[in-house]
Amino acid sequence: MPQPIANEPNVAASPPSVGKIFTAFALIGISSFGGGLVAYLRDVVVDREHWLTGEEFLGALEIGQTLPGLNSTNVAIIVGRKLRGPRGAAAAALGLILPGMAVLIVLGLLYVRFHTNPDVAAALAGVAAAAVGLLLQVTLKIGGRSFLRPKDLMFIIPTFLMVGVFHVSLAATLFLLAPIAIWLNRPESLKKKAPAHASDPER
Repeated sequence: MPQPIANEPNVAASPPSVGKIFTAFALIGISSFGGGLVAYLRDVVVDREHWLTGEEFLGALEIGQTLPGLNSTNVAIIVGRKLRGPRGAAAAALGLILPGMAVLIVLGLLYVRFHTNPDVAAALAGVAAAAVGLLLQVTLKIGGRSFLRPKDLMFIIPTFLMVGVFHVSLAATLFLLAPIAIWLNRPESLKKKAPAHASDPER
């Protein structure tokens, strides 16, 4: 069982209202960009509002990454459902998607008109560089402890090599590594069950 983090804030005693969930995720959706969205989600859900613990958020992120669709939207739905059931899931998803979609439409129209402007091209290059930094920050903040555990490194390194270096498809990588990861991280009760049965004398 994972040990609690000493400096992790306590979770709020009562879940937030559906309206507060929508407002919080709407602010996230309209004020965060690219890979930094997941880090911003964690900052709001765990550090500011104390709706989930860091371990609970990491679990939601792990599930969200295995599902089709955007990781951030999947995580929002999982968090919202945990807080307020199906209505919370809908509020979180709509709050995250609608403001960002409106901003994207406006920026898209502006880009069509001004994309040949060298200042616009330079600004987009700067945004791309910042996105790389945000992704690195997300990786270190959310999964930093995984780099210290040998069992996790057994999968981090092969996944990086297969996908990043040898360009193996993500589906094939998951197909090969996921069963091993699930087996090695199975609950302690399942690990103890097999030896217990093996030691029973035959009748």
